[in-house]
Amino acid sequence: MAGIYIHIPFCKQACHYCDFHFSTSLKKKDDLVNALTKELELRKDEFKNITVETIYFGGGTPSLLTNDELQFIIDSVYENYKVSNNPEITLEANPDDLSSQRINDLTNTPINRLSIGIQSFFEADLKLMNRAHNVEEAKACLEEATKHFDNITLDLIYGIPGATNEQWIANIETALSYNVPHISSYALTVEPKTALAFFIKKGIIDNVDDEQAHGQFYILKEKLEASGFVHYELSNFGKDGYFSKNNSAYWQGKSYIGIGPSAHSFNGKQRGWNVSNNSKYIEAIHQNELPIEIETLTLTDQYNEYVMTGLRTIWGVSFAKVENDFGIIFKDYLIEQSEVFINQHLLYIDEEHLRVTKKGQFLSDGIASELFMLN
Repeated sequence: MAGIYIHIPFCKQACHYCDFHFSTSLKKKDDLVNALTKELELRKDEFKNITVETIYFGGGTPSLLTNDELQFIIDSVYENYKVSNNPEITLEANPDDLSSQRINDLTNTPINRLSIGIQSFFEADLKLMNRAHNVEEAKACLEEATKHFDNITLDLIYGIPGATNEQWIANIETALSYNVPHISSYALTVEPKTALAFFIKKGIIDNVDDEQAHGQFYILKEKLEASGFVHYELSNFGKDGYFSKNNSAYWQGKSYIGIGPSAHSFNGKQRGWNVSNNSKYIEAIHQNELPIEIETLTLTDQYNEYVMTGLRTIWGVSFAKVENDFGIIFKDYLIEQSEVFINQHLLYIDEEHLRVTKKGQFLSDGIASELFMLN
């Protein structure tokens, strides 16, 4: 199994917390769309004998593309790659782009999964984050989208300064009222050089409270699991049959090609990333050049990546895989390093897999870093 990620680097406005690559100018949109299809053609040999099972439009705000533009890119994937009979094709979309007509029109495209960036059902939260939509648009788009699409995920953010636990519970319950089968939820993080970081530094916005975020994570987990969701990855909850195939492939170390400026690629032994500049990207592709940097991962890098992704999931880290792929030295090291966390009831061993406990889930990334092998 393999996937193709397509980065659409445009947004109507900048969310205060976002550090992804994007532009608020759409002047180069036509050139960018053409460059995306050209890159797909230039890189087709990377998946020469591999079947593509997921196509994911991320960003940025992919819903700023027209349906014809999305179809044009999807057609290019099918022309240059072997695609499975029923691929998961996801479109990230903002509520303000999903009018009733747009949603209805999307049903006539191959897109079969919507990822809707709700973030919150409170106006104060949306304004603090500088989201382009309002609560009314969020609710209206979910009401309409659920009539036409079965496979929908929505995003929620917790740990927002000033948002109480009662408000967070209301957010979760509102999301559940639309009967979506998948919810992704992330703690608000303060990334350097973002507007949020500046406002916090100036005292305009209160800093993120880690303890509050920790508590809201467990509220989320309790509420969603009680409603039939499986907490299959640190930030993702899905009902049976609705786990994200795209994201699951990433966490399980499957290969993917990242198309577009700033997009990342991975083939198990190498990691690559495209230039984070729209003009430079378009110019390079126009010259039939790939504007990509490639890093070859050492055996230690590959082990560390597996531990990091594995501990975030319900599948955990397989001792047998570690021994088979990396050697007995790595397995012995993992067992030795994990002992302190097992004693603290943050990790446990189940069927020869190392997994995080409920107590350890929120801390899984930090725990994983302590299990890393140093070069």
